[in-house]
Amino acid sequence: MADEYFYALTLKGAKASEVWDPESKGGEDLQGGHKLIIKQALLGADAVEGEVNVIQVEAMTWKESVTIPVAVLKSGSQNQVLLDLSFPDPPVTFSLAQGSGPVHIIGHHLIGSAIDEFDEMDEMEEEMLDDEEGEEGAENRIKQKRKLSDIDEKEEEDEEEDEGPKNKKAKTTSSNAKGKTPVKNTKKK
Repeated sequence: MADEYFYALTLKGAKASEVWDPESKGGEDLQGGHKLIIKQALLGADAVEGEVNVIQVEAMTWKESVTIPVAVLKSGSQNQVLLDLSFPDPPVTFSLAQGSGPVHIIGHHLIGSAIDEFDEMDEMEEEMLDDEEGEEGAENRIKQKRKLSDIDEKEEEDEEEDEGPKNKKAKTTSSNAKGKTPVKNTKKK
């Protein structure tokens, strides 16, 4: 299971830049690694009125590094912007391509579990799947038996219907010439 931490940085000054690279600081060998999710960018209270601030990000794509603007903020008109950016691979560099800020960037830093913990989780998942397969297997066998017994019953009924007129003699009574059974009057007087 991943741990989640609050993440924030402030870019202040022309061409300000900040790098997110937790793997460069060393630490444990983590399966799942680090992931950064950016949710919001906003101007600080002391931003210059009317100045345009352009936030750009440099990050790795599948094949190469890309640098692209992700938000434009202007004090007095566009003070904040909601974002939904996910960076699964460090490093990520945030910088001001234009403006002097201060610009605050807020999000979540997700840290994957240690490899040992993942191995334990894999074993637990396999056990759970085996248990579920065992339960499901028993349920499936019961369902199959029910279906087979239903099919057998239908076949027996069909056979009885086919044999019925040949083996059974029609019963008629002298009082009922039309083949109907007489009805008793059960009213109490």
